[in-house]
Amino acid sequence: MVTDVSASQDELILREGELTVTGRLIDASNATLLSKVSLGEREIPCIYKPIAGERPLWDFPEGTLAEREYAAYLLSRESGLNVVPLTILREGPYGKGMVQRWVDIDESVDLVEFFQSDDIQLRSMALFDAIINNTDRKIGHLLPTRSGQVYGCDHGVTFHTEDKLRTVLWQWAGCNFTSTELELLRALNTKFNASFGTLLETLITVEEFNALKLRVNRLINTGMFPHPSSDWPAVPWPPF
Repeated sequence: MVTDVSASQDELILREGELTVTGRLIDASNATLLSKVSLGEREIPCIYKPIAGERPLWDFPEGTLAEREYAAYLLSRESGLNVVPLTILREGPYGKGMVQRWVDIDESVDLVEFFQSDDIQLRSMALFDAIINNTDRKIGHLLPTRSGQVYGCDHGVTFHTEDKLRTVLWQWAGCNFTSTELELLRALNTKFNASFGTLLETLITVEEFNALKLRVNRLINTGMFPHPSSDWPAVPWPPF
């Protein structure tokens, strides 16, 4: 649950404030709009991805990218991994969509070197991706900040019913989970049978939710990070 006061206030602003589009990321394959949300004297820069601007994907025929992005944020928060920036679903100028707080990255970090490191926060990201079955963890989706926090973005192609993990973070493949990581997985597994699971079922399909539970159980039983599959490319293309 959100316990940080500033995070709670920011969520209120994102939900209740006036959403204004200020620009667009032209390299994105779906409508990705630079925006700001204003409430009183507070203003938060953000990314707004309206559902109306999504392109249909043959391997994700049901649900929306925005709902899966929100589901990924909720799972990040509930698990305690906290690797996804504050994200909500709300109405905007172009209809309902995902709104995510903008993250200023540390420009001094060389992402090409960083993604290959054994940074503990990247390990948390790798665990998160294994849980949500991320099919598109690119180098450019890693957001190291000047404060030292590392976030990840673009989680619209996640929670697939088939094992489709594609990532640049394979340095822990086959490594045993720590006791803390196993405890996290077991706690998350318990939450699937509570109100958190009910909420997830409103955002992803029943089949995807069942696959999520099976995937977490498998991670617990194997006790290690998964290996790349031989059935499809293990790294997304382009990797950046």
